[in-house]
Amino acid sequence: MFSPYYHWSGRKRPENHVAFNVALYGPEGHAWAMTERSSRHLQRDRSRVQIGRSFLRYVGSDFVIGFDEVFLPWPGQRWRPERMRGEIRLEPRFLGHQAFSLDGDGRHLWQPVAPKGRVMVSCDALPGGGWSGDGYHDMNCGTRPLEQDFQAWDWARGSTADGRTVLLYDSVLTDGINSRFGLIYSDEGEVSTIVPPARRVLRRGFWGVGGGIACDDAAEPALRSVYEDTPFYRRSLVETTISGDRVVMMHETLDCRRLAMPLVRLMLPFRMPRRG
Repeated sequence: MFSPYYHWSGRKRPENHVAFNVALYGPEGHAWAMTERSSRHLQRDRSRVQIGRSFLRYVGSDFVIGFDEVFLPWPGQRWRPERMRGEIRLEPRFLGHQAFSLDGDGRHLWQPVAPKGRVMVSCDALPGGGWSGDGYHDMNCGTRPLEQDFQAWDWARGSTADGRTVLLYDSVLTDGINSRFGLIYSDEGEVSTIVPPARRVLRRGFWGVGGGIACDDAAEPALRSVYEDTPFYRRSLVETTISGDRVVMMHETLDCRRLAMPLVRLMLPFRMPRRG
């Protein structure tokens, strides 16, 4: 959905514009790979999709991702492209079968497939060969470009101290309507909907993308780390308070108006090269 090549093609043949995005963050540095490929590099069936040398497949109830990608240079850490190989396995605690409409017409859907699980990452390029921790998997799909229906959105996911999973979505449609909702999953997979507290604005990044997150009136959110800071998107670690629970959340802000700018689309190939 972010592909400038797909946009320039007139949004024809989506299977001719496919990519695996692998982003790794840690104390030893960050790594980013997102190479777009054509349909001749795509193979798929009911349980597996492969793009180039990378794949995602179902093994029982687990999701297994094997990545073999060229990671782009990163100033101060890696001055030349570097090939990395590894595997990510997600063991879901439970599966979420409900999809949620992000707009009134049902053109854009979001589904938390595995709201909570255990993830294991193995890669020789990582300290100690990898790590394991809290995991999550969701998916989006839509019938129109995001910038046609949205001005921007904020999404966040985290866990409370007693093991519940909190998900927040806060979107603004092109007509100015603000859609906000929250989900809380128990450790057994029971889901309830909440009305999030008021949105609090976060400090803007280098490119001017700010965003915000729900937070109780008596508390203040805190921006802990910034992992991606681009002209239209920011990914961060944010600590906030929801219904009295202090929660550390993975957070993203997408500015669809920035994404639609011709200059921004011309910048995207530097982060998203294409191999046809």
